[in-house]
Amino acid sequence: MKKKLIILLILIQLPYLLSSQQSDQEALNIIEKIDKNMFSKTQIVTSEMIVYGKRKKRVIRSKGYSMGKENNFTEYLSPEREKGTKMLKLDNRLWIYSPGTDRTIQLSGHLLRQSVMGSDLSYEDMMEERKLSELYDAKIVKDGNFNDSPVWIMDLISKVEGLAYHKRTLWIDKTKFVPLKENLYAKSGTLLKTTTFFNIKKIDTRWYPMKINYKDMLKDGKGTDFVIIDISFDTYIPKDYFSKNMLKK
Repeated sequence: MKKKLIILLILIQLPYLLSSQQSDQEALNIIEKIDKNMFSKTQIVTSEMIVYGKRKKRVIRSKGYSMGKENNFTEYLSPEREKGTKMLKLDNRLWIYSPGTDRTIQLSGHLLRQSVMGSDLSYEDMMEERKLSELYDAKIVKDGNFNDSPVWIMDLISKVEGLAYHKRTLWIDKTKFVPLKENLYAKSGTLLKTTTFFNIKKIDTRWYPMKINYKDMLKDGKGTDFVIIDISFDTYIPKDYFSKNMLKK
């Protein structure tokens, strides 16, 4: 009798288990398609970071090179005050060269969560190249709409230690497989940051946002705009770019 009861319970629960597995697989498929759009073997990006202050804004132009998930080199082009500042990220270590002092400092660990030049971006935000599917388990919460676009609303929970954001809630365009909005949370549940994505363009075979607004929820203001002027994917980059010798060139 007991064995029959166990079998009956298994049969009752089986459709729910199968449905849950299918939902998890669908969520993973969506995240992998986002990764395919947002990440590449290499990237070369010319961009402007617009930092809004209480009275005026600052526009900081830079050119960045990335290879894989571990190597990133950025040089600031303007304004004159920032021109020549360079950043090199290798694995989880970051070096910053300042031409004004002719000195190089190294940041690692929690120091990478500091603001970049007073903006709403952290160094981690600016240089994170790891795929979402490698870092998070995903779940579809519900269907919805965002700015008249049909979306999946998904929760992503970290599956590796030490991430800046334990949980992400994403609004994902159902046709282009790019995020349109993202809420970023601490492990405590505190909302740390929001990002909103604009001007989604088709570049070669991928869709990509050409403007992102980062809003640090722990500070006042309307956030920081990161605007892409030019971007290329899977372009050859000499390995010399990811050497500390590049910092003082």
